[in-house]
Amino acid sequence: MRKLLAFLGTFALPLAFAASTGSPWSAKYKNLNASYLIYSGEPGERAAPSKTDRKIAIAVTGEPAKEIFDSLYPDEKDVTCTSEAGERLRRKGDVWCSYRPSDGYKCFMGFNLRNGEPHSGASC
Repeated sequence: MRKLLAFLGTFALPLAFAASTGSPWSAKYKNLNASYLIYSGEPGERAAPSKTDRKIAIAVTGEPAKEIFDSLYPDEKDVTCTSEAGERLRRKGDVWCSYRPSDGYKCFMGFNLRNGEPHSGASC
């Protein structure tokens, strides 16, 4: 659990800094547009959570997702999840984001709730 909290803490500070738009950095948390799913298995083959296998997948949308996306440059080369024209993907470690003209920015991340290790939280 300490690893999870440490990861989230180190993730929040750069996001807050990246979000500044010329005004002084406030060090205040912002609201987050997100949804989550607790499951077992792998992101592409999810099943009901069990006592021994519980993971959380977190999907962030809207302006927070755009801020994360902008922080993860550059775009992945020759990688797409759909055939939609204009789709863009960015990834650093277990945090990845997409931009699609049809539905905007979305970012995905996740954690193993049994050991605190991060994972991607989603697959194409």
